[in-house]
Amino acid sequence: MKTWINPAPGLWPEILERPLADYSALTSGVSSLLNAIRQRGEEALRELTLRFDGTEIWQWEVTAAELEEAEALLDPALKEAIGQAAANIGKFHGQQLQPFRKMETMPGVWCWQKAVPIERIGLYIPGGSAPLFSTVLMLAVPARLAGCCEVILCTPPAKDGSIHPAILYAAKHAGVTRIFRLGGVQAIGAMAYGVVTPKVDKIFGPGNQYVMAAKQLVSLSEVAIDLPAGPSEVAIVADDTSNPEFVAADLLSQAEHGPDSQVLLVIRGDALLPEIERELEKQLGSLPRKTIAARALENSRIVVFDDDDPMVELINSYAPEHLIICTTNYSALAVRITNAGSVFLGNYTPESAGDYASGPNHTLPTNGWARTCSGVNMDSFVKKITFQEITMTGLKNLGPVIETMASAEKLEAHKNAVSIRLKQLDPYVR
Repeated sequence: MKTWINPAPGLWPEILERPLADYSALTSGVSSLLNAIRQRGEEALRELTLRFDGTEIWQWEVTAAELEEAEALLDPALKEAIGQAAANIGKFHGQQLQPFRKMETMPGVWCWQKAVPIERIGLYIPGGSAPLFSTVLMLAVPARLAGCCEVILCTPPAKDGSIHPAILYAAKHAGVTRIFRLGGVQAIGAMAYGVVTPKVDKIFGPGNQYVMAAKQLVSLSEVAIDLPAGPSEVAIVADDTSNPEFVAADLLSQAEHGPDSQVLLVIRGDALLPEIERELEKQLGSLPRKTIAARALENSRIVVFDDDDPMVELINSYAPEHLIICTTNYSALAVRITNAGSVFLGNYTPESAGDYASGPNHTLPTNGWARTCSGVNMDSFVKKITFQEITMTGLKNLGPVIETMASAEKLEAHKNAVSIRLKQLDPYVR
C-alpha cells in the first residue's frame, strides 16, 4: 500500500483514483452475447452455459426436491445464522415502510402518494469461488416485505449442474419464487428478454465486470437495474486509539473480494502505521484468498494527516462504498460525512457485520456513486404513484395560480383547461 503524508489537495485526485480498466472492448463483446440470447433464445443460453460454466443444462429451473435436499445438507448452525440474519434484515427494512398521509396543500386541494410493489424482480447471485447466499437475503427479504409478486433468482451452476445448498436454502427461507441455474451474461439476458425465465421488471445483484456491463446494457431499453456498481471498496478512518489488528483485518476483509477491490486507510498521525503494516503481513499470510487480497492491496492507499478536517474532506471526496470510523471521536466525525454508502462506527463494528447480518443492506454504490446514489432499500422495490383530488372550492383557490403560470409560459391550452372549469363553477362557488 502506497503511503502519503499530509498530501496537498492537488494530489488527492491521484490518491483517490479507482483501479478501473477500459471496458469499451468488453462492452462490445457482452453486447454480442446479449444479442445472441435475444435472437436465438434457449439455444444460445445452453451454448453459453456450456462455454462459460462448463456444463450443459436441460433442466433450467431448480425443483422442490432440490430445495429440500439442500436444506437437509446444510449445517444446522448455518441455517440458524441465516435465519437470524434474515430476521435482522427484515426488522431494519420494515422500518422503512412509512405510509404517506393524505394532505391538503391548500383549502380544497388534496394530494397523496401510494407505494406500489414492482411486480417482477430478478436477482442475480454470484456463485463460483464465493457463493453469496448473504446477497440472497439482502435482496429477497426486502422484495418480500415490499409485496413484489414474483422474485426470480438466477445463479451459476457447478459443473454437475448443482447449485450451492446455502444459496438454495437462503432463497427458500427469504421467499424467492423461482430459481434458475443461469450465470453471467446469460442470466442477465434471460431475465431481461424473458428467455427460460419470466421477463422481469428490474434486476438486482452484484457480479463480475461482464455481469455489470450486461446489466447496464439491458437497462438502456429493457429493464431497470438496482444501481451502478463496480469493484468493492472500503475506507477506514483511524487514529492512535484504533486497534491495529482490527484495522488490518477490516482492510483484508474487503481486499479478498477481488483483485480489483480497493482499500483506503486515512489515519490521524503515523504512530500506529508500523503495527498496522505488520498485522497486514501477518494476517495476509494465513488467508486462503491471500493472492487475491495481495493484488487488491497493490491498488490501495494509506494517507496520513495531522488533524480531522482534511481527513473528512478526503473521505467525502472519495465517497466510499463502505466507511469504517474507529477513532476516539467517531461520533463527531460521523455527522460530518456526506458521501458514503454505509458507515460503521467504533472499534467493534466491522464492515463484515453489514455484509451479513446487522440489518442494513449490503448492496451499495461503488466507484464514487455514493455522491448521488443510495444503497438498496425498500424504495428500490416499489414505485411511488401520486394522487390529486381538487374540490370546486379548491379549484377556485388554485385556478388563478395555474392560469397565471400557464399564461406566462405561453401554454394557452393549459390555461384554458382551468378557465373553462372556473366559468362553470362561478355560480356555485362563492
